[in-house]
Amino acid sequence: MNVLVGSRNPVKVKATKEAFAQFFDAVEVLALEVSSNVSAQPIEDETFEGAEHRAERLKALNTKQNLDAQFFVGIEGGIKKLRQRWFAFGVICILDAHGRSGYGTTPFFELPNSISSELMKEENVELGDVMDRVTGEKNTKQKQGAVGFFTRGVMSRKEYYVAGLTVALIPFLNADLYFR
Repeated sequence: MNVLVGSRNPVKVKATKEAFAQFFDAVEVLALEVSSNVSAQPIEDETFEGAEHRAERLKALNTKQNLDAQFFVGIEGGIKKLRQRWFAFGVICILDAHGRSGYGTTPFFELPNSISSELMKEENVELGDVMDRVTGEKNTKQKQGAVGFFTRGVMSRKEYYVAGLTVALIPFLNADLYFR
């Protein structure tokens, strides 16, 4: 089974392969960088739009380039305000070759005020950039990410995305209930 994922980030690619391999045999994942058409740090519903746009772009590329994929995965990280607090989360949109869709989210986790206020005041800055400054590391979004840092390594960024991918697959695993 061939799966396209709209990111070259190794964490997202590995998470996609692991999530699909829970349910399907011989999973091959091809990473293609596609635009989300949303801001650098999506807020609220914009996060869903970004994931959906990535999946749709992959489906179009699949047709145009005859890539023979069965699933198209868009993953977008965002932030959302709930109860006067900012939370980080990821959205996954999975499309199949028939145009059917499944959505999932990663767990939500609260951001410290110092980080959320930085995200709000700086244009074109994403959580990964702020986390690089906080941790003193480079490219944390391709490593532990914010969730890995804040959980002290108990939950990896890959595990975080596997959870969201797994629940985004639910409609495809139960097609008789979801796609009547």
